[in-house]
Amino acid sequence: MESIYVPSLLKAPQKTEVIDFKQFIPELETLMPVRGTVSVAHEGTYLQISATLEAIVTLTCDRCLQQYNHRLNISPEEVIWLDVNAGRVDDLPLEQEVLSEELTESLHPEGHFDPQDWVYEQLCLALPHRKLCRQDCGGIDVETATPPIIDRRWAALQDLKGKLPSEPTR
Repeated sequence: MESIYVPSLLKAPQKTEVIDFKQFIPELETLMPVRGTVSVAHEGTYLQISATLEAIVTLTCDRCLQQYNHRLNISPEEVIWLDVNAGRVDDLPLEQEVLSEELTESLHPEGHFDPQDWVYEQLCLALPHRKLCRQDCGGIDVETATPPIIDRRWAALQDLKGKLPSEPTR
């Protein structure tokens, strides 16, 4: 996917560009190409972005460490404000308090919007925080796990531990 020059959207029909794609995203490991549609509309002072995205990723279960496939079907929407000061870091203070309502994406009105980066970010945000292969996953079965390999250099210490009296009860 090629980046979109923001002023070119003003010349597009209905000031909107729609991108249908089916491709792998290099930073995201998927079993199949990511498929979807991204719509970018220029609304004067902001870009309205919406998409339908579909991908299958391989995750590792947090409990049993087995790999499993997880389907992502999402329809994210986002507003990106057009601001001439977007991306300027030269004159910013070293420390600055930021209010929660100021936490918005912004882009220079003469800049470029990269739909591939946006799709990557949306898919990463959609990944589950708790990765479980199934809801009733019991984790690693300790009984069938292989016994730990004992270093023979510690054998003398292990023998000494066996000869020590057990702790007295109180």
